[in-house]
Amino acid sequence: MPYDPAFQNSFHEGISRFQNARMRAFWTEMIALMRGKPAELMNFEDIRARLRLSEESYRGLQDIPLEKIAGSVGRYRDFTSNFLPKKGKMQERWSRVYAQANSLSGLPPIEVYRVGDVYFVRDGNHRVSVARQLKSKTIQAHVTELRSPIALRPNMSDKELDSAAVYARFLAATDLRVTRPHHQILELSEPSRYGELMEHIHLHRNILEQVEQREVPLRDAAAHWYDNVYRPAVTLIRKYGVLDELTPKRDNTMRTETDLYLWMVGHLHHVREQFGPEATGSYSDALVDLLSENRMAVPKELLIENDEIAPITRTQVMRSLLPEDMHDDLHDEPAEIPVDVEIHDDQEINRR
Repeated sequence: MPYDPAFQNSFHEGISRFQNARMRAFWTEMIALMRGKPAELMNFEDIRARLRLSEESYRGLQDIPLEKIAGSVGRYRDFTSNFLPKKGKMQERWSRVYAQANSLSGLPPIEVYRVGDVYFVRDGNHRVSVARQLKSKTIQAHVTELRSPIALRPNMSDKELDSAAVYARFLAATDLRVTRPHHQILELSEPSRYGELMEHIHLHRNILEQVEQREVPLRDAAAHWYDNVYRPAVTLIRKYGVLDELTPKRDNTMRTETDLYLWMVGHLHHVREQFGPEATGSYSDALVDLLSENRMAVPKELLIENDEIAPITRTQVMRSLLPEDMHDDLHDEPAEIPVDVEIHDDQEINRR
């Protein structure tokens, strides 16, 4: 390569910039250590395994925002979370990339995976690091997108990633991504409660099998439950903006629509236990009680909402499935859950 004075000057300037960035990386790691928060990039292989990502498609050459590049395929330990270089041995290569960035040719495009709202570098980590130090806003990249069931975003905590992983397993077990591709998000603030949500689906499946006198696949039962039990509750929650009123001012235990759905069903069960099997209730009744208990105004429209009795008992579910001329033969029974359900990494539903 012929001697290029401009390139050499930029290279030496790059060494100075690298040393400065390396020092800032050191202090970033120290501060992160004291705060108990890792300063590393997100590990693509870990995310792909957790979220069970497999479907990918090439999206072409794009200008992508540097601030949304938050992970790496193989070098996530070499840089801080904001792409500061962590190892001194990277100096020469980093400085050459810096010199190239300041040359007439500029930097070639990088290669990335996109998952949700996060980009992971397949090739070009040094280019991203240099571009960040040059205060660039975007960088050209060949983008391959992996379809994700989760709205992944930069700077998610380990707890948030763990919760996302459990939700991904729930979606894989129920197959709602396929049977209801435009389903509303069913996220829970406490990942341990996905087992409870699966119990609802297993109960629904058990009753469907009794009514239809055949074995019902779990995916079909989940879709039927979503249409006839879950979605009506969420529709009512949104209609009256209940969650907006509760979060975060009133009740931090109900941060999502699915949190509130589980509360509504549990509350109606509690009412039934208090007042006997004759007691019935609808989702609107549960919301009225919730607002009243929190000393919040109850909309007049909610008081006269004409929604159906919520199917919280076995008999109520069967009434919603059978023709009317068969309702007289039904006797109210508690909705005992036939199985205890856990969601495991192998996507199997264990029955104990």
